[in-house]
Amino acid sequence: MKKYFLLFIIIASSSVQLFSQGVVKGKIIDSKTRETLPFVSILIVGTQKGTTTNEKGEFTLENSTLGYIKIQASFIGYKTMISESYLVTNDKSPYIEIELTETASKLDEVVLQSRLFKKSITSPLSKQTLSIVEIEKNPGGNRDILKVLQSLPGVASNPGFRNDIIIRGGATSENKFYIDGIEVPVINHFQTQGATGGPVGLINADLIRNVDFYTSAFPANRGNALSSVIEFTQKKGNPTTLNTRATLGTSDAGITLDGPLGKNTTFIASVRQSYLQFLFKLLKLPFLPTYTDYQLNINSNLSENNVLSFLVIGAIDDFNLNESVNDGVTDEKTIKRNRYSLSNIPEQNQWNYTVGSTLKHYAENSNQLFVISRSVLNNNSIKYFNNSGLQNDLLLDYVSKEIENKFRFENNTTTNNFKINVGFGLEQAHYSNTTFKKVANSQGTDIKNFSSELNLFKYGVFGQVSTDYLDSKLGLSFGFRLDGNNYNTPMKNVLNQFSPRLSVSFSLNDKWAINSSVGTYYQLPSYTTLGFRDNTNALVNQPNLKYIQSNHFVSGLEFKPDSSSKITLEGFYKSYTNYPFSVRNQISLANLGADFGVVGSEEVTSTSKGKAYGFEIFAQKKSYEGLYGILSYTFVRSEFQDKSNNYVPSSWDNQHLLTLTAGKKLKKNWELGAKFRLVGGQPYTPYDINASSVIANYDIENKGIFDYDKLNSKRFNTYTQLDVRIDKTWYWKKFSLNFYIDVQNLFSSQADVLSVLLPTLDANGNKVTDATDSNKYVLEKLDRTNGSALPGFGFIVDF
Repeated sequence: MKKYFLLFIIIASSSVQLFSQGVVKGKIIDSKTRETLPFVSILIVGTQKGTTTNEKGEFTLENSTLGYIKIQASFIGYKTMISESYLVTNDKSPYIEIELTETASKLDEVVLQSRLFKKSITSPLSKQTLSIVEIEKNPGGNRDILKVLQSLPGVASNPGFRNDIIIRGGATSENKFYIDGIEVPVINHFQTQGATGGPVGLINADLIRNVDFYTSAFPANRGNALSSVIEFTQKKGNPTTLNTRATLGTSDAGITLDGPLGKNTTFIASVRQSYLQFLFKLLKLPFLPTYTDYQLNINSNLSENNVLSFLVIGAIDDFNLNESVNDGVTDEKTIKRNRYSLSNIPEQNQWNYTVGSTLKHYAENSNQLFVISRSVLNNNSIKYFNNSGLQNDLLLDYVSKEIENKFRFENNTTTNNFKINVGFGLEQAHYSNTTFKKVANSQGTDIKNFSSELNLFKYGVFGQVSTDYLDSKLGLSFGFRLDGNNYNTPMKNVLNQFSPRLSVSFSLNDKWAINSSVGTYYQLPSYTTLGFRDNTNALVNQPNLKYIQSNHFVSGLEFKPDSSSKITLEGFYKSYTNYPFSVRNQISLANLGADFGVVGSEEVTSTSKGKAYGFEIFAQKKSYEGLYGILSYTFVRSEFQDKSNNYVPSSWDNQHLLTLTAGKKLKKNWELGAKFRLVGGQPYTPYDINASSVIANYDIENKGIFDYDKLNSKRFNTYTQLDVRIDKTWYWKKFSLNFYIDVQNLFSSQADVLSVLLPTLDANGNKVTDATDSNKYVLEKLDRTNGSALPGFGFIVDF
């Protein structure tokens, strides 16, 4: 850490900022007619610097403040709008396009006066928005968007390095992700199949403009989600010049290019490559991950009323073992920890991609959206006993592929103060799986050996009507979905998956509002569950499997003391039915999903019930003399039925979640940020020591076997963590440089981690058997904690 800080000081003291002004260009258009608007007043938010658009609706604003800025556009007869954040440097002139809405239309996503918070009639509560500034400068986030989401209300995560997003007590499989309206099923490197968590996010923040985060009140055009919908809006390439951004961080390096491809077409593209395998080898870690990701966004204005966009995002991941990790190591505890990891972690390679396109056509009072996409996930894992590589020692050989081809159509109409969204979606999905796996639990050992092919055809229709009354004080939105597929007879009938939702908002005055929503949401079980077969090759889950259902009831109070501040209080209740319940382990699958591997590849019944409830307090200040901050507190309880139908705490029952994030912009382009996080201890299930010690069991699992008769009967201690970040930016004539130091867990707070069981070794390195029972090992417990400070640094160069 001292070395990083010394390097930082040397760079800071030896550099001089030579230039201090930039240029901003753009145009203003009518949101309906798509025609440009002349003589619109333009102002940089927070300054007195401004201009007006010319006869063509274009503007050039010179002497702009450097760094991230927002533009305010005002015009008689139109609602005042504020843009998202754009980066300005001496050599980088952003091109900002703003759509203005006539005042006669008092509908969704309208900014009144100069408010920095946008409010939607469709989702008036349980929705937060993160700008690129908040993503890039978030302490401890390391520019990973999913880590940044941990600052928001209702979001829990496991202490450590993974991106397992837990929303209001829901499992990690209950979240859905969209980029520019295209669903992206895989969002993390080394993603857990059947869930959504992983150690590193694969979306490059350099391509993201902002993120909309819904924890309830989901729009009807977003289906198959139970806990959250996360919408990423990408940047568009600069139409006038080519820009380059190069990044070098603690774990990877990347390059991003954006610019014009023609008169009306722009692009932005990136590629990142990790070098974690070299770092982990130096740090003497037992696993060596490698990943590459890529992202491309092309936008083309085919005509004044037709816009075409194209998306590509994907990753290639490899996870190998460092079998020489204990060479030269003398610490006994480290040796045992590495031995345990080497014995049970499989080698894995995974690759995925999503490619999609949207076409939006604008008419006088409506627009039509066509979305087509294809997503593929290929996941392979293999494990041998003692990593021998011998066929007789094979414990796991897993090869699986998921393919989804989707089409969605939406029609948006604005008429007589009503906004109407209707549409339908079609999807063809293919799932294949070849599995050989030896399994052990308290009931004994077993072998899964099957091959599965599954083809699904999914279909759905949706609609939403939004309007306001009483001079825009009362907002109402009603939506519905009907979803089905050909997996079995109950799922074919869309009426079994009728999903209504209603949102109501009432403004008491300019500062206070009451918001409520109620809705029923459905999610299809994972492909690993749908496509599971037994050793006779029977599709055992097909006859009785159902969509998972969740009912949401949310109500809250909102207070906006000024244009840049917001305070909300929300209470929520979620009930679950038809959750998959494991026949073998006799637990709800809602308790699984926060680890590597696969979730749901087993026989289940759609019989589990659960509930999650609590309240959230959220306060945010966008900016006050360079100071900004977020305070978020959530009290949440999450409970699911055990095998006796008793409600017990789920694995996501954190109870208390507190996050305080604050930052200060200092003189000479310095910036300091800090994030304090408190996470209530999660419940956990203790080991069945007797079953774990059986040699036949341990040689298969190479770890302890849980005693599910005591499901989540224990609880870890509350965990706290402080992250800090220091930024310094220099602006030169031809390029700018941002250097940062980002330290996670500054004070090395220790988080409880489940202890592990491993066989005791004798002086010759052989496993010791029980003197009273030769069928059992003598096991020892190795206590573990997770709490090292993780210093990181990075360079971001724009030119």
